Amino acid sequence: MNKPAESTATSHPANTVPHGLTDRLELLNTFVRIVEAGSLSAAAAQMHTTQPTISRRLKTFEQSLGVRLLQRSTHMMRLTEDGERCFARAKELLATWASFESELRGDNEEPEGLLRVLAPHAFGQEVLVAPLADFLRQHKKISVEWLLHDDRAIADFIAAGIDCAIQVGEVRDPAMVAIKLAEVPRIVAASPALLAGAELPTHAYELTNLPWLALQTYYRNDITLTHTKTGETQRIPIQPRMSTDSLYALRSTAVTGLGVCVGSAWLLSEEIARGRLVHLLPEWQAAPLPVYIVYPYARFYPAKLRRFVELMRASMPSIINTLTSVMHQSA
Repeated sequence: MNKPAESTATSHPANTVPHGLTDRLELLNTFVRIVEAGSLSAAAAQMHTTQPTISRRLKTFEQSLGVRLLQRSTHMMRLTEDGERCFARAKELLATWASFESELRGDNEEPEGLLRVLAPHAFGQEVLVAPLADFLRQHKKISVEWLLHDDRAIADFIAAGIDCAIQVGEVRDPAMVAIKLAEVPRIVAASPALLAGAELPTHAYELTNLPWLALQTYYRNDITLTHTKTGETQRIPIQPRMSTDSLYALRSTAVTGLGVCVGSAWLLSEEIARGRLVHLLPEWQAAPLPVYIVYPYARFYPAKLRRFVELMRASMPSIINTLTSVMHQSA
């Protein structure tokens, strides 16, 4: 009697669940995302799936390893000792695998996946929309979550699942890569109604006697202006009638005649051209604001992020130059 053919399938212990490489990478990625996001629900939101799905993947991953990775209760979640070791190794493995794939694809690598980008409201709604559209037209397999915040409320990019951010103003976090893209000129403007037919100021110190509006993100109780030709500086103490963290609100309030403001030239120039604002003391400007693209340091950066950084570095200087030339024409 012929013996039945021996099975070539690998036997698995009763407490493990066999998975292909793709499945295991998905489980690894899910586990890392849970830990970085801080909860199953946050991980589910970032991965665009449901919390039960995330919970099921975690359970499957723990069963396949035969260890408990997370201790969970109603109000908290923490890594076990095995979980801490697994988290460190899982991040390394995922980075190594992504780097391996990228190296094999080389210059032919087509970026794909979801890119989550943080940007300031005004900048993100107007200035950056054109390069964003170009980026999406160039890379058909990429989708973007365009998240707008003015107060830099998201401090932990990894926990929030943010790939990168466009930041106006200096970057002080040493854990972030910061690439300077351009500088945004800032000018002084006020409504004709505020000036009420009076003579326009001829020196920066004359602005002290006018009511002011403040943009909390960049100035609150004083503003320093510099003469563009002589380099003379003038500090102007202010007691703002109104302060805001929104550049749009600052512009709209200035139009009503409530006070003088200092704001980005690209946003105020439109109202200046329409006669709703007056560009005061064109030779005097506040220090320009640097624009950076920032993202966390990592061993490997996916193609979708690398391509986005390349496009922003290439396009931002010309965009700012164009906006600045429009401002000069309307002054």
